[in-house]
Amino acid sequence: MKKSELRKEIKNRKRQFTSQQLSELSFVVVMRLLAHQRLKDAHTVMLYYSLPDEVYTHTLVDALLASGKRVLLPRVTGEGTMELRCYTGPQSLEQGAYNIMEPVGEVFSDYAQIDLAVIPGVAFDRQLNRMGRGKGYYDRLLPQLGCAYKIGICFDFQLVESIECEEHDIRMDEVIAGKN
Repeated sequence: MKKSELRKEIKNRKRQFTSQQLSELSFVVVMRLLAHQRLKDAHTVMLYYSLPDEVYTHTLVDALLASGKRVLLPRVTGEGTMELRCYTGPQSLEQGAYNIMEPVGEVFSDYAQIDLAVIPGVAFDRQLNRMGRGKGYYDRLLPQLGCAYKIGICFDFQLVESIECEEHDIRMDEVIAGKN
């Protein structure tokens, strides 16, 4: 299936769920992530502040911050580019590009210190490939993360057999869905 067709298919699958149902499905994914040894051992974690149709991360972000971890969130800085900023709490967010709540904190550029990167995606496959929304933001950011362990998180219905890949696509080290 071509990427554009797969994006449309996943969008249709998401429409079958209410926001409450997606929140409940998110809980399972987040609990699996919280139990993961890589997260327990991490000092610096890159996450994302979820959109309504993504695995809900708002309480996860706050819980990790409260536990003493350094939490980094992406901020769109231009066409196809993002930078990471330190998250210091809900007061450090403002509405940014694409109506995403983005951090206004200090810019973080020492990517070698990132232990774990938790990455969203429209779809992931069993070979750990990721398909994003098509703008290439994570495609440009992920190669810079070096040794950071990359975990893609998604709902079960976003896990597919195969994704059409391109040379610049970065594989995840692991994908966590509700039941995989």
